[in-house]
Amino acid sequence: MDLAKLPNEKKLNLCKRYFKGNHSHKMGCALLPFVWTVNAVWFYNEAFRKPEYEEQKHIRKYVVYSALGSAVWFAVLVTWVTIFQLNRASWGAFADHISFIIPVGTP
Repeated sequence: MDLAKLPNEKKLNLCKRYFKGNHSHKMGCALLPFVWTVNAVWFYNEAFRKPEYEEQKHIRKYVVYSALGSAVWFAVLVTWVTIFQLNRASWGAFADHISFIIPVGTP
């Protein structure tokens, strides 16, 4: 879709829908950080590089929140993976129960 062909009001509505993640109820929350990343990248030029227009202030807000949400989610994910990898062997049976793949050769 070419954003340049959309009226400003529809750009705002599309950006808002991507931020809220309600364009597909089947998606759930699992893919929301990915949708936020797409929203931030896709609407970045519209929010920060185009000449100012009335809806741009709201688009900018959704782009910033989408980028922050993605960054926080990524930081939490990296933190969890790091903690799990460093402590997996010492967690014993609990780590085995929450593991998808149990590495061969570890106690």
